[in-house]
Formats: sequence, structure tokens, C-alpha cells
Amino acid sequence: MASDPDVPDAFDVYTVVVLRRPPDAPGITDDALIDLQARHLAYRADLRRRGVLVVNGPFDLRSDPSYRGMSIFACSPDEAARLSDGDPSVAAGRLAYDVLEWWVAAGSLAFPLAAGQVGDRRSMPDD
Repeated sequence: MASDPDVPDAFDVYTVVVLRRPPDAPGITDDALIDLQARHLAYRADLRRRGVLVVNGPFDLRSDPSYRGMSIFACSPDEAARLSDGDPSVAAGRLAYDVLEWWVAAGSLAFPLAAGQVGDRRSMPDD
């Protein structure tokens, strides 16, 4: 089979976690929310310092207001889910998450602040 010129020869595959507000998120007082947000940010900062979270941040303009933010992890999807379960805002039920593998053309993205390799280099599987 001839290769498709529109399909890259190789891909970099990243583990992405999208945070969202679940419809059944519990109500919380303003003071408790300030404390929870501080613990959420500290947890994410610790993951960055450990090198497992490469980049993350909140969404601003979005078509669905339940979407809150996104992270790219330097680990497997299973490990990213385990680490996301440990986020204080997830544990409190204020946030939920989706884990995805994101395939982009090899060399499309760079993470200059990452201490090590981010993502896996793969080829498109033959079907």
C-alpha cells in the first residue's frame, strides 16, 4: 500500500488530561473553595517539580463551560489517571477528568522546560 502524503511518517504521542466540572459537583463555601484551589494548585506544582506533569493550565474561552483546564503528562495514561485521582479537587468531587492519547506529527511540539523525554514516537499502525 502506498503511503498517504497527508499522513506523517511518525507521530509523537502525548498523554493529555482534560479537567472538567462534573454536573453533580458539590457546593462549597467561598473559604473552602479558596483552600481547595490552593491545594489543587500546590498538587499540580508538585507534579511539575517531579517532572511527571509537563505543562498545564486553565481554559478561558470555551464552547463548553464545564471544561476547566488541560495537562500534558510525561507518563502512561494509566499513571496520569492515578495521579489525577490524587488531585484534591478531583478527590473532593469539584473536578473530573478525561485521559486521552494525543497523536501529533513528530517534532511538532517542544517542551523546553521538561527535564526529560515527553511522549512516545510511534508510526501509524497498518490496518
